[in-house]
Amino acid sequence: MGLDYPRHLKYIPVNTALSPSPRRPIRELPDELISQIAAGEVVERPASVVRELVDNALDAGASQVTVRLLAGGVRLIAVEDDGAGILREELPIALKRHATSKISNLHDLESVGTMGFRGEALAAINSIADCVILSRATGQNNAFFLDGRTGELKPVARSTGTTVEVKELFFSTPARRKFLKTDATELAHCVEAVRRHALARPDVGFAIWHEGRLVEQWRRCQGQDDSDPNDAPGASREHAGALLDQRLADVLGSEFVERSVRVDYRTSSNSHLQSAPTVRVWGRAGIPDAARSRADQQFCYVNGRFVRDKVLTHAARSAYEDVLHGHRQPVYALYIDIDPTRVDVNVHPTKIEVRFRDSREVHQAVRHAVEDALAAPRAATAAAAAQTGTPSGQTAAASHPALPNAAVHDIYETKRPLAPMYSAQPAINFEATAGHRVSDLELLWHKGDPAQTSPGANPAQSAGVWASAGPDQSNTRAATAGLPAPLPAGDWPLGRALAQLQGIYILAENTQGLIIVDMHAAHERIVYERLKAQLLVQSAANTSDSGQALPALASQPLLIPATFAATPNEVATAEAHTETLRTLGLEITPFSPKTLAVRAVPTTLAQGDAAELARGVLAELAQHDASTVIQRAQNELLSTMACHGAVRANRRLTLEEMNALLRQMEATDRSDQCNHGRPTWRQVSIKELDALFLRGR
Repeated sequence: MGLDYPRHLKYIPVNTALSPSPRRPIRELPDELISQIAAGEVVERPASVVRELVDNALDAGASQVTVRLLAGGVRLIAVEDDGAGILREELPIALKRHATSKISNLHDLESVGTMGFRGEALAAINSIADCVILSRATGQNNAFFLDGRTGELKPVARSTGTTVEVKELFFSTPARRKFLKTDATELAHCVEAVRRHALARPDVGFAIWHEGRLVEQWRRCQGQDDSDPNDAPGASREHAGALLDQRLADVLGSEFVERSVRVDYRTSSNSHLQSAPTVRVWGRAGIPDAARSRADQQFCYVNGRFVRDKVLTHAARSAYEDVLHGHRQPVYALYIDIDPTRVDVNVHPTKIEVRFRDSREVHQAVRHAVEDALAAPRAATAAAAAQTGTPSGQTAAASHPALPNAAVHDIYETKRPLAPMYSAQPAINFEATAGHRVSDLELLWHKGDPAQTSPGANPAQSAGVWASAGPDQSNTRAATAGLPAPLPAGDWPLGRALAQLQGIYILAENTQGLIIVDMHAAHERIVYERLKAQLLVQSAANTSDSGQALPALASQPLLIPATFAATPNEVATAEAHTETLRTLGLEITPFSPKTLAVRAVPTTLAQGDAAELARGVLAELAQHDASTVIQRAQNELLSTMACHGAVRANRRLTLEEMNALLRQMEATDRSDQCNHGRPTWRQVSIKELDALFLRGR
């Protein structure tokens, strides 16, 4: 008796794929099948059609683009624009494969400056849907209607511009239609496609209609045509930045602009090539507090084209490394302007990916641009915004380096009297605190006074006030450097210290209300930034003396080398980056053709898993620039040292010491977050305090 198979499986032959098949002749495919194959690459869903048609509208110089949809774009996609239009004799050619007005030779292809250039989108769309075009070219008296299925061409009434209607998407390939989602899901993807274009073109208005209802509308940002071409470059950039802020607020919400800082960075040309092209990175980067759990507000544009690129994503993420907590995702809208000949956009059918000729330069430009924008402490910005009523993200201070203490004091006038200064608390017994001492850590990197190498530091308010020293040492430092002078009558951004809470927090008063400071987190950031500055000075000295750009980390040889099975890529990476690994304190040598041996590891990681450490470092070196990996490793080490050297909880501080810490925070880069991404201070406004006590109700 045979086995009882299910009916739908009874007659399926076994190993059908392995059975020999009769030889088939090689032949050319018909044009319609070629277009349908191309459509499989270009058109994935209705949003793909919307993206291609909006690209064409923008290339035509449109100032207003309207998208009309039915059933999420499955039944109808109509894109209307007021661009240059298409001539009557060119309409039939527009639906042919590889027909375009964007390029005509190889030079044009290597320096593409338009959104579209392949000339296959309309032909691919016409092969899987009913497509019609209505267009009136500039200077022509009549508009013309072209039926993509029958080829009928007839005059119609229309203003200057073009309308492309795509009906019954995937009607000729019903199997593809089964993979589409619900109408609501497809509509959301179409809106997202238009939104990406809207973020790149504030000079163009966009509207989206679905089932006769207006879903989204972003009006054209006024002022684009008011700029004087004779204005200075700085004025024109400021004008473009203001228009971009307006569009970002319209599309992403005003909170995005309020909780972000302006980015504007340009790489410098080589001295021997004054005409060498530069890379400009501009836009807005969200502050660490605006980070989200998902990476759904990360937008990167290259020459106005939205792209997803690992180089850009990694560069932006690297800039947030020591200011984001946990696995939070930053928010940003970054625009990269680069010579079109230095970027290849012809690497993906949907043009969503690009390839840079010098990816290292672009990576460094994006990272430095975001780092510089986030470096300025936001206390002064928040204070200025509170006084002027302007959102903190739109103040000029958000895009400039930290101001020195005197400059900060000159900006803000006294608005209300601050609490009087009381007598200092009793002296502190610093000997009772365990852990490394800040003064000892500084000696590791610089033999002189640490305050001399700290940018923006005031010797009278140097880290010596915070050093974990004994009574004799603290008295000596006070005698040489002096305690901070009494605060002048003014409005400091972080206010004036009032008291210490539970040995953990510092309470201070400013014109907006109450400031609460985590003293360990704040001091940890100050020490960390000072150590980085001192390491930078030492690196510059080593470069001038020995030609070595970065000092090597202390290394400890292993008594028994740790071996592990390695892939050919790992072996090649280890052999190609021997000097880089030595700088990181690692010694990795081939043990056999398929095995690597770890013979030395960094001293601070001697107790860890050497093989796993080696694998992780080799993976980083295979994907990213060697200097980036070295800098990241050194920053992690300095962060650990700063954490151990910072002032601990339950330590009593005098009012002078607390005030000096606040002044150092105002002059230290990235002082709003500690090395681990936790906030260092919070503002509680008078309105919030009044609400707690129901005042005015």
